[in-house]
Amino acid sequence: MRSITRAAALAAAAALCGSAGAQSWPAKPVRIIVPFAPGGTADTLGRLVAHKLGESFKESFIVENRGGAGGVIGSDLVAKSEPDGYTLVVSGVASHCIAPALRKDFPFDPLRDFTHIALFGGPPGVLVINPSLPAKDLKEFIAYAKSENGKLAYGSPGNGTQGHLIAEQLKQVAGIQMTHVPYKGASLAVSDLIAGHVTVTSTTLTTAAAQIRAGRARALAVTSLKRVPDFPEIPTFAELGYPELTAAIWFSLSGPAGMPPEIVNRLNAEVRRILQLPDVRERLRPEGIEPGDLDPQEFTAFVAAEIKRWAPIVHATGVRVD
Repeated sequence: MRSITRAAALAAAAALCGSAGAQSWPAKPVRIIVPFAPGGTADTLGRLVAHKLGESFKESFIVENRGGAGGVIGSDLVAKSEPDGYTLVVSGVASHCIAPALRKDFPFDPLRDFTHIALFGGPPGVLVINPSLPAKDLKEFIAYAKSENGKLAYGSPGNGTQGHLIAEQLKQVAGIQMTHVPYKGASLAVSDLIAGHVTVTSTTLTTAAAQIRAGRARALAVTSLKRVPDFPEIPTFAELGYPELTAAIWFSLSGPAGMPPEIVNRLNAEVRRILQLPDVRERLRPEGIEPGDLDPQEFTAFVAAEIKRWAPIVHATGVRVD
């Protein structure tokens, strides 16, 4: 009886210490891992939110890029970190929903090994080509790709990213052949498109927006349900006859499994507030990003639903990353 009482007392003391730690959080800099190269949408959103969180909590939120394997390397690092609120990750559909279906041996469980905190939202994907190609629209591009008999190469932000998967779906539904060239991040893929090393890229509208405006990249279609207000000239895949290619490339904030609920709820409330600030909405609007607004439970359910959505699509395309 005494041992049971002592164990209960120790458990209660640990709970009190954990609660006190959560109440004093953050008492030191918080690290946010962006599991992609600098310059992409994950990096842009991560840095924007990190800066605002730093202002809100009066503590540094430091962004650290750990790219590789479609976001898996950096995400796995966070999954194995202490769940104390000081190591977080910019999670997303590529690293937590698509990648698990692409690999036989996956290093983490996207639901069991993470605490999903808040949805940032995300931009649509876009198919862009180098203006040197003769195609002026998607129909002409598909005809041109067929005439090339598989000689075309397309870039994406990496194996297992949504840009990769969207292009593979396009190949299936349009009956064309292209060789995949994976990059370690969206910005690198766009840079090589502009340089002419690849002539086609499937990426986020955020990453390609500046080059589209400058005329250095020609946008053929976006994956949003409706046209993006700031790019009304770019049609959607759906209106061009490819409704299968409708998707948002969303990003979010997550941490290791077992984070204190007090920290999770504070972060969720603050991220949702930040995303509704006029200057933030104005920053996101040109890229077609609609801010998320889900509580932690709703967001976790959203992640589970997205996993169920993308797994059969991955298997149907036959894309594997081993």
